[in-house]
Order: sequence, then C-alpha cells, then structure tokens
Amino acid sequence: MADHIRYDLLTQQALRGVVRDVLADAAKKGLPGEHHFYISFDTKAEGVRISDRLRAQYPEEMTIILQHQFWDLTVSDAGFEVGLSFGGTPEKLTVPLEAITGFFDPSVQFGLQFEEVTEGEAAQPTPALTQDKAAGKKLRPAPAPPPAAAAPPPPAEKQPAAAAPEPAPDKPSGGGEVVRLDRFRKK
Repeated sequence: MADHIRYDLLTQQALRGVVRDVLADAAKKGLPGEHHFYISFDTKAEGVRISDRLRAQYPEEMTIILQHQFWDLTVSDAGFEVGLSFGGTPEKLTVPLEAITGFFDPSVQFGLQFEEVTEGEAAQPTPALTQDKAAGKKLRPAPAPPPAAAAPPPPAEKQPAAAAPEPAPDKPSGGGEVVRLDRFRKK
C-alpha cells in the first residue's frame, strides 16, 4: 500500500478532463474561430478502435487533426469517436481518453503532453507546466509543439492561408519558464 498521494495520477486525470470538456464543447457547438486540435494517441492502447489499414500504418502512435473535415464527433466520460478521411477513405476512430498522449491547439499555443503512469510506479513527471512570473507565479499547462501530423491536411481549397503551425518556443514569451512537477517533489 502506497503512503503517498499520487499527485501525478490525479493531475493527468484532471488534464484529460480538460481535453474531454474541450472536445465535448466542439461536438456540441463546432470549433470556434481558428481553433483546431492535434490529438496524438497510442494506437496499441486498450479500447482504441481504428481500421487494420491505419493500425498497420501507425503501429505505435497516431496524430489526428480536427479542423475542417471531420464528422460525427461524440464524446463520453471515457473517450471520443470521430469520423475522418485518410487518403480519401472515410474512417471511424474510437479513442479512450487514457490513450491520448498529446493534445495541442496551435491557434492559442496551448498543449498538453501525457506520460504513461500506473498505480504501482514511483511518481513520474507529469505534463510540463509554465510558470508565468507576470501572473504571480501561477502555474498553467505549458504549450507543446505540434506533433507530426498523421492525418493528411485538408484539401487546398479549405486550408487557411498560413502553412503548418510553428512549434511553440522552448521559453514562452513574457518571461515564463517551463517547470516540471518533479522539481517540487521531495527527494
């Protein structure tokens, strides 16, 4: 029996809840403004349902983009389902929240990276947080660079004028610094 509070597990569960809530809002209202999402997930994780063709192409991890061409986005407490087209072939994907390894919205440079953590492991670092000195040293999720996109971009006629989003800088503007939670753990 562990004698420590597993803040790493609690933090990841809470941040996965943020992803769930954002996706649920997008399912109900659509994507507001320029918002769009890069979602990376472990294709081997329990509960992931993708076609054999996609599993062969992405045996470890896959990144999808929810922007212009997706349909039937449904979100539950456990995960989400979405329809996407890959090389002109429509596919239905089911992704549990626990399978998500990364979430990034380049329109606002907001991102989360998740690491696999189990109940029996020693506490591992959880998503990086940005320390904003101008905001009274409050911690907020750090922007993550967009992962390599697995899904093809939308056709040229529907693409925004800008090309691929630029990765977030190592040090956010405004004097912030990236801080990992393990920095505060008792050694």
